[in-house]
Amino acid sequence: MHIGVPREIKRMETRVACTPSAVRHLVSGGHRVVVQLGAGHSSGFSDDKYRRAGAVMTESSEEVWQSELVVKVKEPLREEYRYFRRDLIIFTFLHLAGNPELSQELLSAGVTAIAYETVQDNGRLPLLAPMSEIAGKMSVLMGGYYLAHQHGGEGILLGGVPGVLPAKVAILGGGSAGMQAARAAASCGADVTVLELDQERMRFLEAALPPQVHTLYSTEQHIDEQLASLDLLIGAALVPGAAASKLVKRGMLRSVKKGAVFVDISIDQGGCFETSRATTHEAPVFVEEGVIHYCVSNMPAAYPRTSTEALCGATLPCIRRIADLGFESAMVMTPGLAGGLNIWNGSITHRALADSLDRPFTENPFL
Repeated sequence: MHIGVPREIKRMETRVACTPSAVRHLVSGGHRVVVQLGAGHSSGFSDDKYRRAGAVMTESSEEVWQSELVVKVKEPLREEYRYFRRDLIIFTFLHLAGNPELSQELLSAGVTAIAYETVQDNGRLPLLAPMSEIAGKMSVLMGGYYLAHQHGGEGILLGGVPGVLPAKVAILGGGSAGMQAARAAASCGADVTVLELDQERMRFLEAALPPQVHTLYSTEQHIDEQLASLDLLIGAALVPGAAASKLVKRGMLRSVKKGAVFVDISIDQGGCFETSRATTHEAPVFVEEGVIHYCVSNMPAAYPRTSTEALCGATLPCIRRIADLGFESAMVMTPGLAGGLNIWNGSITHRALADSLDRPFTENPFL
């Protein structure tokens, strides 16, 4: 199969979809891999490393997009819509529930769109998990940074000191991102509460995390009670493929301390705070109702070497399976991978996505 790896064009997106070692693995399987010049520079991978791995290097984005399978990190942008066609397979983070324009372009062109974030394995999201874990750890780093007075925060140190109480951190969602955020916050000495709906998940978190991490049923009343005393709120709620639920409404911010920090990891899916809007690494924060909001939509791009290697380690077996077996056979033989199919043959094949966009749903024929 012909596989294309384009250079990411999203603002401040520094990751690349394939490492040189991944390219070598694909080429050794008989596949042709075209990599755009400079695609791996920010992740520490030179063009020469890709050449030595067997990649065909080109400056032309059009040549890369002519491939049968295009693997990316982030969703295609408007400048890339012109490459869409019926016989194209795109495999990347898509987050289509928060992007109706891209959804319509993919549908109109008949592109086969497989989303990393909805590929499943026994209830897990194995391709999303590495980036969620990085974003979870980052959320505490960024939250602690913006709590500093010189950055507009209330001047609270996450871990406190002897004789002074630590910061109160609340986390909405106890999945991969929420768990890593809780572990990072606890390691700093903060007082941590994870709000979650699944009782079994809460039992697991209580057993796996340090004793200063507490769990609490995620209800509107409990969220409201936490808002009155917290210093850092991390939004990590996720329903695969669906738009994020607005768990914190604008009016609820009136009870939040001025200079508190909200970090919305769920911003790719529209965000779980009503006041959230996507930001970039160049301008990562804004203030609403006296509360600092950090809503960068590609948080792991701040650490591209770690993120690229973690992502590629997770996605490579799926890429190889599609390339070796062909699209339809790979879908039939790998139900978890088939769960990643969001758009196929001009139809939406993921129910949560169709519901979020209020569009017709077509049963996934490979499940």
